[in-house]
Amino acid sequence: MRPGPSSERAVILAASERDAVKTAHLIKEAGYYANICGDLTELGREIASGAGLAIIADEAIGNADVAGLTRWLNEQPSWSDFPIVLMSERGGPERNPEAARLGRALGNVTFVERPFHPTTLVSLVAAAVRGRRRQYQTRAILEDLTESEDLLQTALNAGHLGALELHLPEFELEASPTCKRFFGRRPADSFTYQDLLDAVHPEDRARRGEAIEHTLRTGADYRIEYRNIWPDGTQHWVDVRARAVRRADGSTRSLVGVCSDITARKTAEIEREALLAQLAAERTALAELTATLEQRVEQRTADLLREVAAREKAQEQLRHAQKMEAIGQLTGGVAHDFNNLLMAVMGNLDLLRKRLPDDPRLHRLIDGAQQGAERGAALTQRLLAFARQQDLRAVPVDLGALVRDMSNLLERSLGPRVALRLEIPEGLPPASIDTNQLELAILNLAINARDAMPDGGMIEIRLAAWQAKNDAALKPGNYLKLSVVDTGTGMPPDVLKRAIEPFFSSKPVGKGTGLGLSMVHGLAVQLGGALQLASTLGKGTTATLVL
Repeated sequence: MRPGPSSERAVILAASERDAVKTAHLIKEAGYYANICGDLTELGREIASGAGLAIIADEAIGNADVAGLTRWLNEQPSWSDFPIVLMSERGGPERNPEAARLGRALGNVTFVERPFHPTTLVSLVAAAVRGRRRQYQTRAILEDLTESEDLLQTALNAGHLGALELHLPEFELEASPTCKRFFGRRPADSFTYQDLLDAVHPEDRARRGEAIEHTLRTGADYRIEYRNIWPDGTQHWVDVRARAVRRADGSTRSLVGVCSDITARKTAEIEREALLAQLAAERTALAELTATLEQRVEQRTADLLREVAAREKAQEQLRHAQKMEAIGQLTGGVAHDFNNLLMAVMGNLDLLRKRLPDDPRLHRLIDGAQQGAERGAALTQRLLAFARQQDLRAVPVDLGALVRDMSNLLERSLGPRVALRLEIPEGLPPASIDTNQLELAILNLAINARDAMPDGGMIEIRLAAWQAKNDAALKPGNYLKLSVVDTGTGMPPDVLKRAIEPFFSSKPVGKGTGLGLSMVHGLAVQLGGALQLASTLGKGTTATLVL
């Protein structure tokens, strides 16, 4: 957000109205904005509402209680250091104890002794406004970083990925709670690089050592699948991928990457190989039997035909399963690789933003690249959700608390033109859900609602208990309804009928994948619920998750 005249204005508290008018006139003649305050209370309100600096005469606050102003200054966010110009007829803090006391209480204070030349005051105002602008720029950078970190964490959670960083040359390991879980550790447990080495299956240690040595020697990407032994003695598979981050001199500073648990996939591959081996052995046995028992051909013809037909049916089923698994693995693998590339791109863009000169044109180019990477991250989330085949981890969750915790993320995602309202009654029973996937579904529905309101509007999220009795899509029982209601353009009946079809989208080319509502519908059905859509053209849409 760029600062404007209101956020750069000078607020003035003088000893007399004549002095205040004169000071304001000097500042406005120099091309800056100024407001006159009648007392300390009004000054405090003006500062709190957003200003560039304050100009205060010491006799105007000599006997006043400055506790409220001091409290606001002490509670400023980390990016803010509000500037104050203190006008005094008795000199600065070196000669005036009262000025020294006010300087300690008010913080970022510049003293100017009266009488002073007008250019002195204008110079101080110009310096304070420049400093305040830099503070606003710092705020914008911090907000962008926070949003980027939230989006990155959402992508990692959606993809069930753990993050890790290996600092070199000391080999210090930083691992996220998800990464620790893939090695059988709890989030609060210590997990060092030596712990990781000790956990690697003895038969995989040499292969893993060769892979990381190759990465450190050549700078190539690190990618390996290996087994690890958990503290409880069970065996699991992990897929670890990392990329080298270099220092200015070209040496490797660290390896940054992600890991995922692939135990289920590896188990399926082993079982499939065993089945193929069994089929091959049976074919061999059948050939030997045919060659050695020609005299019994006529007696066994019918039995053999039935066995061959059964085997061919099994092979066809196996080929179909392999094809569907390959599609899922291809989609998930591409999404994982794309996600790794996006993390590297976004990280380098952040570094570029910090190191490039303060040139608005360059920063606009970086902002455009950042927005493209963020859109790619959103598409990656949908691909990962579309490709996932494992069972959901449904547990009882306080749905009201979950929605309240998401409110900050939702407000940042919806933007300033869309108001968010929550209607959450007390005493609702818990819902049986997969927390990560439901959060992604709520975010998806909210962003769809935002896109349906190009001129802004209101989104309301409602929770209510509900009992299903004669609904063909639901088993009789107690449910919770989570409704996302917007005041947008709505959908015509023909679009509403096809809204949850995979890859169907009413948005222009390049503005949507068509997987959003399909993913939310699939999640609701897997959780034993349903997705209900109601829309009126020109009046808005209500999307209801029945859980």
